[in-house]
Amino acid sequence: MDSRPLLSVIVPCFNEQEVIEETHKRLSETLTQVQGGVEIIYVNDGSRDRTVELLFAIQARDPTVRVISLSRNFGHQLAVTAGMDAAAGEAAVLIDADLQDPPAVILEMVELWRQGYDVVYGTRSEREGETSFKRVSAKYFYRILNMLSEVPIPLDTGDFRLVSRQVLETMKSMREYDRFVRGMVSWVGYRQIALPYKRAPRFAGVSKYPFWKMVRFAGDGILSFSIVPLRLATWIGVVTAGLGFLGIFYALVLRLFTSNWVSGWTLLFIAIVLMGGIQLVMLGVLGEYIGRLYRASKNRPLYVVGDRRGFGDPPPPPRR
Repeated sequence: MDSRPLLSVIVPCFNEQEVIEETHKRLSETLTQVQGGVEIIYVNDGSRDRTVELLFAIQARDPTVRVISLSRNFGHQLAVTAGMDAAAGEAAVLIDADLQDPPAVILEMVELWRQGYDVVYGTRSEREGETSFKRVSAKYFYRILNMLSEVPIPLDTGDFRLVSRQVLETMKSMREYDRFVRGMVSWVGYRQIALPYKRAPRFAGVSKYPFWKMVRFAGDGILSFSIVPLRLATWIGVVTAGLGFLGIFYALVLRLFTSNWVSGWTLLFIAIVLMGGIQLVMLGVLGEYIGRLYRASKNRPLYVVGDRRGFGDPPPPPRR
């Protein structure tokens, strides 16, 4: 007899001691309404506060809870990956611990999954409790990403989503190090549907995505799903070469048909600085892609598990 639970709920956690008890309370209240077995997989991503201690206490009193504690902070996307690797359900829900994504929406996701959809992704119709800068930057990031990406990625959508077992197994076979999970799910395909919802303010604590971390995450999204930045080097080269030929033609016309020489050290200085800057930027873009190849070539595991609770079996060897 198959003992697989119907639903696995994956919750990455990093320094969430202020909110984790409330998160578990609301998740538990919601999941009691799901017909079929459930499991909640909390992934402690190297928290430096009491998060892991609280998670172990929750697991000790709730048999539906599993805890994976990573050996250090590997980052949100790899924490999500660790949860997906361990999920045993026929479907899995990805949700953050800060309660900005309401657990009650999970019930609507499950209903759409039962109707035959393989991916149900939450689309943020409203974003309460966020600064104007974050809302505007997020809005334009997704639109720029779609302009550059070879795969359409839903607008105004985070990692909050349900994926079927079929999608989950496909995702588990994708072991790229620089991960952009929401883009990877779009790349997989299958039947997908948007579920609009109102995003709530953070229940407690502070955001784990400060400005520069957001910039890096945006870079991961663009570089993981587009080679347009590499093609940009070619386009800029063609344009600057064309301007260079025009400059040569202009200089020859002045020399042969007038009594003037091309003069202006300022213009020459600007041209040298401009070309040098463009070359350095393009070298940096090229370096980003090469760096990703270098990390992949080392073939290290994506994450290291320090402890597991609630699974009832020894931890499997790390997947590569």
